[in-house]
Amino acid sequence: MTYTVNCSILLTELPLLERPAAVKAAGFDAVEFWWPFAEAVPADKDVDAFIAALENAGVQLSGLNFFAGDMPAGDRGLVSWKGRCGEFKDNIDVVVGIAERTGTKAFNALYGNRQDAFTPQEQDELALKNLVAAAEGVAKVGGTVLLEPVSGTPAYPLKTAADALGVIAATKEAGVDNVRLLADFYHLAVNGDDVAAVIEEHAKDFGHIQIADNPGRGAPGTGSLPLGEWISRSRELGYSGYIGLEYKAPQAEAFAWAIRPVA
Repeated sequence: MTYTVNCSILLTELPLLERPAAVKAAGFDAVEFWWPFAEAVPADKDVDAFIAALENAGVQLSGLNFFAGDMPAGDRGLVSWKGRCGEFKDNIDVVVGIAERTGTKAFNALYGNRQDAFTPQEQDELALKNLVAAAEGVAKVGGTVLLEPVSGTPAYPLKTAADALGVIAATKEAGVDNVRLLADFYHLAVNGDDVAAVIEEHAKDFGHIQIADNPGRGAPGTGSLPLGEWISRSRELGYSGYIGLEYKAPQAEAFAWAIRPVA
């Protein structure tokens, strides 16, 4: 099984730049991150330090989020956020620059919460323009933009796979073909989606899979979701990418469930 460890939600007891080495020590070879900087356009030295941490650890950066605003404060992306379009487009250039240096191919663009000052249609029109710009940007490195349904944030409009797939269809009509569904089985299940049906219909076209168990967004086996069965069926139907470990667990027991080859 090809796992990638999300270092923005796991190993948080460690400083961010120490987490890639801890992932390697735990027996994994790939990591993914939410945007690891406080701003859309970080200082060059901060980007250099981030990339050096990956290289020194000997892990592949398999996925990276675009800047999503202040996540701890409740922000969930800039794609549809009117008033910050320039900031998002500047971030695309930084993301592409990191991709050129790391070989990363998958980039999660969180859609953004609904804003009371604007209509959903106004936000969706902006989101389409921003997603097309992001897709065109990462196409330079052979990359894919990921679009993700999210739970736990009522103002976030993409709750189900169908919600995200509708937006993805609009991007295809607009002329880009490298926007794909990020199937986070935890978020889909919590939002009441029929995960098994989504897999049957769309697994071959998934851009990425992430997992956590429910309830609690804990490690696999701590809840009741049939994660192993869902992953296996996705593989049978043509998904061949990484499985992102995006759950909450203390460092000491974060990977106790996983069976990995012994070096």
